[in-house]
Amino acid sequence: MSEMTRLERIVAASRGLRADRLPFFHYWRHSQIGWAERECRNRGMGMSWVRPCASEIVHGVETTQRNVRTSMGTVLQTEYATPVGKLYAEHKMEAGVGQWHPGRSWRDVSPWQTAHRIKSPADYAVAKYIFEHTEYVPDYFPLEQAMDWLGDDGMVLVGLPPSPMQTLLIDWIGADEGRFFYHYEDHRELVEDLYAALCKAREPLFEIAALSPAPAVMCGENIDSFLDSPKLFQTYMMPVYEQQASVLHAHGKLMAVHMDGRLNALKHLIAKTPIDIIEAFLPRPMGDLALSDALALWPDKAIWVGFPGSVYEMGPEETVRFTLDLLREVIPGDRLVIEVSTENLVSNENLIALTSVLERAQLPLTESSIADIERSLRS
Repeated sequence: MSEMTRLERIVAASRGLRADRLPFFHYWRHSQIGWAERECRNRGMGMSWVRPCASEIVHGVETTQRNVRTSMGTVLQTEYATPVGKLYAEHKMEAGVGQWHPGRSWRDVSPWQTAHRIKSPADYAVAKYIFEHTEYVPDYFPLEQAMDWLGDDGMVLVGLPPSPMQTLLIDWIGADEGRFFYHYEDHRELVEDLYAALCKAREPLFEIAALSPAPAVMCGENIDSFLDSPKLFQTYMMPVYEQQASVLHAHGKLMAVHMDGRLNALKHLIAKTPIDIIEAFLPRPMGDLALSDALALWPDKAIWVGFPGSVYEMGPEETVRFTLDLLREVIPGDRLVIEVSTENLVSNENLIALTSVLERAQLPLTESSIADIERSLRS
């Protein structure tokens, strides 16, 4: 049997089939370019891009940006002027944003939103106007370009925004100081009306994504049960997943959802969703659900594991030890893909250490084969 390509391994694992080796890849948006990245790719590491499938056009809204001084220091203020009023947001940015990876600083840190667009009940009408005047136009060039460049060395995914309620919670209203939850309790009719408007506005994106050339589509949720209670998840997220999956699956697309937080309280609800890939799953010690339990609870889903950044902080030796223990936990290794990082930069030393284990992870994994990997690393 010929050796699988990196793309074939990722697709096989994501569809519940057995690959020849445990797939692992690094996201371009967090990857350094240099000797270690080149060496690890030569030793089996894949790469991945997440790119949009459409251009967003907002009609009747004038957007202006300026730097302003606040108690948080200098921030980038973005104002949205509409016929029914204005909103503004503010972001604190480290050096390097816009000069390297998209939306990231030199240290790979995303801008910190210090002021959200919705601050009071009066802001909901303005936000609704923006959503109702947003148009999505298919644009597959970013995907086609990435697929041409990457070839079989990894997977290109369509990147969709978070689901509507998650968008409101994290971005437009914000959970800072409990703001979203106060709004949800005190002004629920406004929150739900805006949620419905955003659901309707986003519907065309599902079909656009489904018709794209990419094999998989990812909803960038950042699900964490400390914010997304079971009630919120079941009432507002799950129906959107059902709607989105029905469109994507009709066109043969895999559906991934970015769930990089604490999932134990949501594990039984997640099992009921039509999601194909739980992406960026965070194992212990940073997550609160054992990976082996998640694999058992979700037999119809693949899990893409986001390697914990806290382990990297302890150095290459701990990275090797943790990876070997992770392999023992997931025997025989089916329905699993390892992501080098989903949020942060990884040092050259840690990248080499992780690759030194995973390049030897032939499937199916056994206690004996993992012991052989460990012995080979000591020789």
